[in-house]
Amino acid sequence: MTETPTTRVLLTGATGFLGQAVLERLLSAHDGVHVTAVVRPKGSTSGAQRLRQLLRKPAFRTWRETMGERAEQIFAERTAVLEGDLSALAGITEPFDVVIHSASTVSFDPPIHEAFSTNVGGAIGLYDALLSSGQDPHVIHVSTCYVGGIAKGLRPEAPVDHDVDWAAEFDAALRARAEADMASRTPERLQALIDDATAGHGKEGPKSVARAAEAAREEWVRTRLVEYGRTRAQSLGWTDIYTFTKALGERVAEQKWAGAGHRLSVVRPSIIESALRHPYPGWIDGYKVADPLIMAYAKGALPEFPGLPDSVLDVIPVDFVVNAIVALAVGGHRDPSGTPTPAGTEAPAPGFYQVCSGASNPLPFHQMYENVLAFFTAHPIQDDEGNPIRVPEWKFPANNAVERSLAVKEKLSAVGGKLTAALPATSRTREWANSMHKMQSGLGSLRTYVDLYQSYTRTEMIFDDARTRQLNDSLPAGTPEDRTFDVRSIDWTDYWQNVHLPALTEMTKAYGRLRAASRRRNAPRRTLREGTDVLAVFDLEGTVLNSTVIHQYLQLRRRTLGLAKWPAEAVDLVSSAPTYLKAEKRDRGEFIRAFMRRYEGVPARIVRDQVAGPLGRDMRRLLRPGALARIEEHRAAGHRTVLVTGSIDLLVEPLAHLFDEVVAGRMDERDGVMTGYLATPPLVDEARAQWLKKYAERGGYDLTRSYGYGDSHADASWLVLMGHPYTVNPDLPLYRLAKKNHWPIEDWKTV
Repeated sequence: MTETPTTRVLLTGATGFLGQAVLERLLSAHDGVHVTAVVRPKGSTSGAQRLRQLLRKPAFRTWRETMGERAEQIFAERTAVLEGDLSALAGITEPFDVVIHSASTVSFDPPIHEAFSTNVGGAIGLYDALLSSGQDPHVIHVSTCYVGGIAKGLRPEAPVDHDVDWAAEFDAALRARAEADMASRTPERLQALIDDATAGHGKEGPKSVARAAEAAREEWVRTRLVEYGRTRAQSLGWTDIYTFTKALGERVAEQKWAGAGHRLSVVRPSIIESALRHPYPGWIDGYKVADPLIMAYAKGALPEFPGLPDSVLDVIPVDFVVNAIVALAVGGHRDPSGTPTPAGTEAPAPGFYQVCSGASNPLPFHQMYENVLAFFTAHPIQDDEGNPIRVPEWKFPANNAVERSLAVKEKLSAVGGKLTAALPATSRTREWANSMHKMQSGLGSLRTYVDLYQSYTRTEMIFDDARTRQLNDSLPAGTPEDRTFDVRSIDWTDYWQNVHLPALTEMTKAYGRLRAASRRRNAPRRTLREGTDVLAVFDLEGTVLNSTVIHQYLQLRRRTLGLAKWPAEAVDLVSSAPTYLKAEKRDRGEFIRAFMRRYEGVPARIVRDQVAGPLGRDMRRLLRPGALARIEEHRAAGHRTVLVTGSIDLLVEPLAHLFDEVVAGRMDERDGVMTGYLATPPLVDEARAQWLKKYAERGGYDLTRSYGYGDSHADASWLVLMGHPYTVNPDLPLYRLAKKNHWPIEDWKTV
């Protein structure tokens, strides 16, 4: 039997990193506490289900093992859920003694309306609901040390000195979404998006262009809102939208709750990282603020960084923050002298507690760097080939030197990207395109790190923690060390070398194992699973056949035209080549229609004779070895093999015996002579996708289990329908798409 709860706590942000740690500590260390968590549903998962899922997470492992079989029962007895979103919170009817508000977005650069909705709108919703309930709980509002914005020197444990109208900023931020959306819909903007989408996706078909244009519009809106948030924050003296909205969230708490005569404690952590002691050393739930920077360095992606070596990097283990919050939750609100102020105390002043290390146990940036360098020199991360990555040594150059170097590399990368787009698809150019993609991704990450992190690695602020140390000193005698939060007890070298970096490395390896397992699951299987409801759909030119419609036409005309006519035909074909190339870049169907006009006046009998004879033999010689092997594998597995081509049926007859079905175009004939017009539109790009969906429906085939093979960007629109899409000797646009989507890339020229 558990004790009857004497303290009822309302907790927001319970599913987050800090929130779940607070919940675990309240349950494991204080039997007389009952916690109601505000949790919103997520998809089909209810808030109650999301709360119950926390019990299986690593944060609760030690407590779960201690409680044994009773853990689930105790968790159910001592927790409850208030389902809903903070910005539209239903009425609070249950009585609460303490409210811990830890919910927030922790991203540095979300769109402005998202940051305001969570960090300001959530606070408004919570305090309005509490005021409407008529209750007087002690509210612990979790903020951040960095709410003071861009400043120097000692930052006190006191309200932030600013006169920003949070209500006006909140309204403007919410309007920004609609304004940016409207700006994205002007004719000029839409036309530019259409032009870009056509250049990149025209060969996939008009629907693909429309989808790409709309996706680009939405990304334009998001980017604009991110920039709006960053520049608005900086215009008022904050480093980013996160710290700006957290400062305004504090002001909401001060005005709405403390201003109405209620007890308010504001807890400001600095940069929260893995636990020092509880629930176990190194506990962390995903990468936190400094971790992406650390791991990028460990992987050799940060050759240099514009930090100030003597700047103080204010890091705090998560359990220290949790312990300070729990001390306030259990011990109550304190006046400036540290004396508890019970409910009903007239207009108590808000208490501010900065849980940080910079003033009492400073960690210079160079010391953190030296620890990271030493650790990853002794325990290097391995690259994809299993080789240890050698970490670079930083010289801490001036900020403008790093910025100039990065800008030059970005320009060179952009030029290289344009060059690869103009080159023909070969194994060498595909390797180059892949290298360029990696370089651009790396530069993009470096730009993000420089823009977001340098404010924290170049800061000259020191956060006072005198009141927080006073709170720690007021803990009852005999309080276990793992419930205290005196930062002077932290040995930074031990923390980095033996706690945080090993935990970070193990988490990175775990992510790597998950990715490797995913790759293995998605890797091509040489032994195909049998099934009669499975399709294997093959493109022809460039995939199965090392040939093109132009090559087939040349071979035919070379054999059927007399010597006198052949030179003129060759000259005309060469002069028409630019027109065909432009059509091919725009639309595969347009190119096929234009090129097939060259068959006008050719007797169909001559084509059939050639296909049955020398032209057919030439085509069979051009079959790719890998294609033949794969076709046989699918037929052996009972799959229905289908060849689909935009070429005409007469030209693919020599290959028909390899497949269960051949689907090709047909040319009109008049009195046995080809007219140059196709009887039906060519079955390419989106037309092929629509045909494929209907074909599968009519025949009872399962596309999620089926296979598709193509070589051109035009094939992307139907490859996405297949459960197993393969790219075969792809052109560069399809190659980039395959890398992005993790589709297998195969070379059938020799295998």
